[in-house]
Amino acid sequence: MKKRLAILLLLLAACSAHAQPLQKVNEAMFKFGRLMYYLSSSYVDTVNIDDLTEKAVIKVLSELDPHSSYTSAKDAKATTESLLGNFDGIGIEFNIFNDTLLVISPIAGGPSQKVGIVAGDRILEVDGKNIAGVNAKNTDVVKMLRGPKGTVVNVRIARRGVEHLLDFTITRDKIPLYSIDAKFWAAPGIAYIHLGRFAATSHQEFVKALNDLGKKPDGIILDLRGNAGGMLDVSTYIADEFLAKNQLMVYTEGRIHPRTDVVATDTLNRFEKGKLVILIDENSASASEIVAGAVQDWDRGIIVGRRSFGKGLVQNQIELPDGSLVRVTIARYHTPTGRIIQRPYNNGETEKYYKDLYQRYTNGEVYNPDTSPLHDSLKFFTLKNHRAVYGGGGITPDVFVPLDTSNYTSYHARLVRLGLINQFTLSYVDANRNLLKEKYKTFKTFNRSFAVSDSLFNELVEFAEKRKLPKNEAEISKSKHDISVQLKGLIAQDIFTASEYYEVVYPIIDNGYQKAVEIMTSWKKYETLLK
Repeated sequence: MKKRLAILLLLLAACSAHAQPLQKVNEAMFKFGRLMYYLSSSYVDTVNIDDLTEKAVIKVLSELDPHSSYTSAKDAKATTESLLGNFDGIGIEFNIFNDTLLVISPIAGGPSQKVGIVAGDRILEVDGKNIAGVNAKNTDVVKMLRGPKGTVVNVRIARRGVEHLLDFTITRDKIPLYSIDAKFWAAPGIAYIHLGRFAATSHQEFVKALNDLGKKPDGIILDLRGNAGGMLDVSTYIADEFLAKNQLMVYTEGRIHPRTDVVATDTLNRFEKGKLVILIDENSASASEIVAGAVQDWDRGIIVGRRSFGKGLVQNQIELPDGSLVRVTIARYHTPTGRIIQRPYNNGETEKYYKDLYQRYTNGEVYNPDTSPLHDSLKFFTLKNHRAVYGGGGITPDVFVPLDTSNYTSYHARLVRLGLINQFTLSYVDANRNLLKEKYKTFKTFNRSFAVSDSLFNELVEFAEKRKLPKNEAEISKSKHDISVQLKGLIAQDIFTASEYYEVVYPIIDNGYQKAVEIMTSWKKYETLLK
């Protein structure tokens, strides 16, 4: 009880120290502590003080803004790992398939690869405990396989083509969590890079991705769609790669936090010149909006897609005594022209705030640019060419690309949501892995030669039907092309890497990617957008 009370007292102090006289803070601390003590000692039933305290913390934060938040000690470690870009474990990508842990891929250079574990292996036991056929959940398996660096885990594996079970002893190590999902040449001289989040390692990954492509590109398509943000400093490192020395990238300002400018340096400008397109959508937020806003405000590149989420509040993270985390908003992000990235909200109306995102689908904004809120009172002008850009929440793209649902059907949606297309891919590749790898030694060969045949597509439909997704001939016919492309991409991802999924799928059925490539290859036509 004392520990939980200390948590709330610290929270009240953190939230109120600058807003109220110290006497008021002390009174609030004493008031809540007295209440908890009275409930603990006198309430008619037994009360869980820890649970009540957590609920009180969450309620306090919910009355502030949509992005001040609480993370329990249990969830804090996983949250921190995703931002740090690594965790301790054995280094495999896996899926639970037919109630068995199936290794999708050992992470390159990781502990599992070093001892000889390969894609397609089935882990049946972990440290002598059976995990096959017992309805094990992903979270349960993760707990068993992860552990401090240097510790050992013993696994027993079934391998296709090997009669007896195989035993491996794996020493856990630091495992990287990559934030760049794809990198490849979209067209001659045009590099495509998909950045999924802004983690501690994202800038190094970005630089490595450029180096891995082998030569300096003439143009870069940086895809930030679906990127919900992450670390502020990392976003400025990446923006710095595109901007000239001393150009303002972002500034923050709050009630008791004076304006702080972040400007570009002369050390991180590997791509200060060259064609640049940044892809954004309604799920691009925070750090993604900082990069897109800086590039747009300096007329450095063309922003393509749909209006971004509009998350521009700066949180300061406080670790509480029990390991839980509190993020409290202390300032707002502003783009170089002064636009506030954060879209409007009312304190305490978090649910309404998040529903606004879904209203973009119902009011047609994601399909038609004319429904986007562009008001003269929110008009700003870019710093180089004095083009009109708009504030009011999020980054409005220079080139609008509607959400394309022309071939999407309810059948296709359920096939994806129920995980059936992924399950079928796992089954197909598992049964044919050696044959596929022998026939398609390189991705280039696979992409050129492999096609989803009618018989393979029908196998997928039958597979789904056996798992309670009934056939719908009209919808299947309408979505067949897109489903086939997605299936080919998932097969490529399984036998090569995740990057190959994007390289298969996006050039064929992603209109945002296609527009970005069109702009890059017809640059003079679109360059007027910057002027």
